[in-house]
Amino acid sequence: MNGSESSHPMFTFAHLSDPHLAIQSAPGLRSLMNKRLIGYLSWRTKRQAIHETRVLAALTEAIKQARPDHIAITGDLTNIALPAEFKEARRWLEEFGPPRSITLVPGNHDAYVGVPWSASLGLWAEYMRGDSQAMDSPEDFPAIRIRGPVAFVGVSSAHPSAPHLAVGSLGSAQLAALGSALAGLADKRLFRIILIHHPPVSGIVKPRASLRDSAAFASVVAEAGAELVLHGHTHRMSHGEIATPRGPVPVIGVASASARAQHAHREEAQFHIYTVAGEPGRWQLDLDIRRLDEQALAFRTSRTLSVPIPA
Repeated sequence: MNGSESSHPMFTFAHLSDPHLAIQSAPGLRSLMNKRLIGYLSWRTKRQAIHETRVLAALTEAIKQARPDHIAITGDLTNIALPAEFKEARRWLEEFGPPRSITLVPGNHDAYVGVPWSASLGLWAEYMRGDSQAMDSPEDFPAIRIRGPVAFVGVSSAHPSAPHLAVGSLGSAQLAALGSALAGLADKRLFRIILIHHPPVSGIVKPRASLRDSAAFASVVAEAGAELVLHGHTHRMSHGEIATPRGPVPVIGVASASARAQHAHREEAQFHIYTVAGEPGRWQLDLDIRRLDEQALAFRTSRTLSVPIPA
């Protein structure tokens, strides 16, 4: 189906996740007297060699060259939620594009420990808030942004957890609001995309890194409907689904935006370009997977596929 055969023109967007921007300077000892100490040691001994600034720079440039209509980022811009990391991430976002062109949801590393809103996620509020709503606290999720035929519905599964845990949850209030939002967007005949950091299906991550209320999330999606769910967190691509009366809703994860391919459980950096065409009941979704060619420090299409959408 092409644009002339549908009520909506084709719409393209990029999805990336888990850039884990490099920690620019050693944090003070006082700031490490909590869970951050474990994370900082992990960064110094392992993650620093996996997540490279030059890889992320090449990825952002490749996305700019692709000129998508929108960009979706599903969290983990930081590593241990230092105030300096949030400021650096804000600079990176501003260089990447304006708030209207980028929709962001936070990840568990962005809530590694409790940090005042104004010194942490509040610095990114313009990139997270909905079209007609404020973003003054985590309670303001879900956030809805409508771009062409697409509605991006951002939810936050990010909150501090105990050492050695990377779990997330949405909570009953956010889940109830999500159900209402999805139902309202269906009446507007929009292609509904839920952005979340943690994978909301079982079997993708270990329990210590899971979405605690994934079953409740699936129930909301089954009742209210959605066309697509996108997530990060795992540092590898995955493809699951949530059963609904209209058919399975695809749940797709993307690898880290900055990773070199040097770890057995991680893939090299990648981003996805989606093309949405059609209309309700006749939606078409195509996916272009672009992976890092490490020798050339360039991103090339490794696979293209059509993604089945609920009727």
